Amino acid sequence: MTRETTSFVYVTYIRSTPQKVFEAITRPDIAKRYWGLENVSDWKPGSKWEHIRANDERTVELVGKVVEISPPTRLVMTWANASQADDPSQYSRVTFGIEEYDTMVRLTVTHDELEAGSGMAKGISQGWPAVLSSMKSFLETGSGIDLFAKPKSA
Repeated sequence: MTRETTSFVYVTYIRSTPQKVFEAITRPDIAKRYWGLENVSDWKPGSKWEHIRANDERTVELVGKVVEISPPTRLVMTWANASQADDPSQYSRVTFGIEEYDTMVRLTVTHDELEAGSGMAKGISQGWPAVLSSMKSFLETGSGIDLFAKPKSA
């Protein structure tokens, strides 16, 4: 039986350079400043990567492998909850496309091979816009946004 899959595509424009955007994704010391988590890997094709909470507990939240890497324009990796790392059917794929665009960068994040209706599919549809908005703010102003902010009451 074939599982039904879905994908999520998010595009944003950032006043930055491709190198700085690529580093914001791949350097743990930068990612933790706007994401609160670190992406840790040696960033070679076939290598594992871990998404580690940037606190004293250092909890591994997500895991995967680097599929393709071409700094500073492209990164493809698999993606799964750490608790489901042993189940190949739970992995999805994330592609970061980084393109110089006039005086900016166009960042396209494609998260595909997601199981339709899964918790991961629902979570990333809210998570990516917040994380990428925080990355944009961080790269343009030096400060990320509060990823856990709640809507103000009417």
